[in-house]
This record gives sequence, C-alpha cells and structure tokens, in this order.
Amino acid sequence: MSFELTILGSSAALPTSKRFPTAHLLHAGERFFLIDCGEGTQIRLRQYGLNPSRIHHILISHLHGDHVFGLFGLLSTLGMMGRKVPLHLYGPQSLEAFSDSYSKFFGSLPFDLEFKSPSEDDDFIFENDKLTIEAIPLKHRIPAYGYLFREKMKPLNVRKEQIEAMGLGRADLVKVKRGDDFVDDSGERIPNSQLTLPPFHRRSYAYLSDTQFDPELAKKVKGVDLLFHEATFLERDKKLADQTQHSTAAEAATLAKLAGVKKLLIGHFSSRYKEPLLFETEAREFFEDTTGVNDGDIYSIPLERLSGE
Repeated sequence: MSFELTILGSSAALPTSKRFPTAHLLHAGERFFLIDCGEGTQIRLRQYGLNPSRIHHILISHLHGDHVFGLFGLLSTLGMMGRKVPLHLYGPQSLEAFSDSYSKFFGSLPFDLEFKSPSEDDDFIFENDKLTIEAIPLKHRIPAYGYLFREKMKPLNVRKEQIEAMGLGRADLVKVKRGDDFVDDSGERIPNSQLTLPPFHRRSYAYLSDTQFDPELAKKVKGVDLLFHEATFLERDKKLADQTQHSTAAEAATLAKLAGVKKLLIGHFSSRYKEPLLFETEAREFFEDTTGVNDGDIYSIPLERLSGE
C-alpha cells in the first residue's frame, strides 16, 4: 500500500521559473490528499501525470494567496471534467466563505463542496479505517494549521502454518488478527505473538507551513517518519523571519531534532535566495537527515514490519 508524497510547489509567495507556490500531494490509505493549492497546482498535476479527478480531499493551511490561489482554477477544471462526487475541503473557518464565493462569480459547480474546520474540542478532521488526519494550530499572522497524517494499525497477519496446526476457524482468525490470544480445546492459552507475524509500522507524515518557530510543535509531530517544515529564510535573516512569523532553515532543523523525526523536508523558500542549497547546508548543521525539496520530488515511506520474523 502506498504512502507517497509528491512536491507540486516548493516556493514561498513569489514563484520562480523552477518553483511554483506551495502544494503537496499525498497518496496514503488508498486516497489522494492535496495539501495547499498554490497558483499553478493543476498545471503541476498534469506535468507529473497525476489525475486531479482522483483527489477527493483538499487541506488548506491558511488563506494567504500562495497557498490558495490555485484552488478556484482546480475547482473549475474538475467541474469541466464532469465531476459529480463531493469534494471534501478542510481548513480554517474563513476558508468556507472563500470557497463559497466561487459560485457568486463563476456559477455553481456540478459537485458539492463539503467543508470541515478544526474545532477546539476535536483536532481530528478525518478518519477512516486506514488513516487519521489531525490538524495542528500554527503560529502565523492569520489562523493557520499544519496536518499530521498517520496510518492506523493494520490487522495482524496470522502465520499460515499455525492456522492448520491450531485448527483455527474463521471466528478464531478474526480474534487473532485483532490481537487476541487463542485458547485451545484443552484450555491452554497460546500467546498472539506465536500465531502472528510482527505488526507493520504505522507510517506518518506531518506538514508544518507557515509558522514561526515553536518548540511546542515538537510534541505534536514526535517521531514521525517524514516531516515537512517551512524554511522561508536563512538564519542570517532571522529578524525578518520573526517579523513575518516564518521559520529559518536552522529553526526547522532544530524542531526536527526536538521531535526526533526520521527525516526532514524543508521548502517554501523565499525567492530572494539564488542558491537553494544554502537552506539544506544550514539545516544539516542541526539535523543531518534534511533534504531541501524541489518541484516534482517524490518521497515514499516503505511498508515495514516492526521487527524481523
């Protein structure tokens, strides 16, 4: 099962000839999730051979133009492609009024937009049998959210040789797959670990853009497999980062180290810098496994068992 991230846009507010504004596409839990929708997102989808019709969930971090200017164009395209099924839209409360304004200027869409905003009582904005998505409040000039995607624990795989040896029936298999021990006809209890293969690791991806450096965020994304953290500025421009409530590459790496993540991706680079490798170099002084992203990059998290057989 895929858990794969495609970078559609890696620039900050001003696009360049090589970098479009922010947008990520995550393929997880057999679904496609678009995270932010900067200008040109639908162009990147086409260029990278990704069918926009397969997107049923769009998550917007906040209502700054470089994160939403591509939304109306994408909605229009989906309508012209004949979409009928609902599109689920998540983000700050102000996003609902923004998306509703589409019909005022361009007419009704042939599909429903179903909106959900995080609440103080419940940060989980999506859940199915395979995946949860948690909204994470960020420190920015307007209400903004990051998003944490985490797989649910998969049913355990029963060892084939044990099915016959123990005479496991269908009802027994259901119980063993969910983690129960097995009690045979003599009353002997067989530990679940003897009957099943080691469980799969629950893969995770966290997206934090845009935000001022906030060490409290480390608690929210602790131990994730893949963390994207904005790095709009270099440390030499930390004063400007503070003024605009953005982060430097060094701060993104510091957060990754505090959280103990496995891998850090940085992006949302200001176009004022002509050498993007400077971001990666700066960040690696604090967190070695850091990569500065480019449009078109793909990052996959493999499906792995927690321990060997």
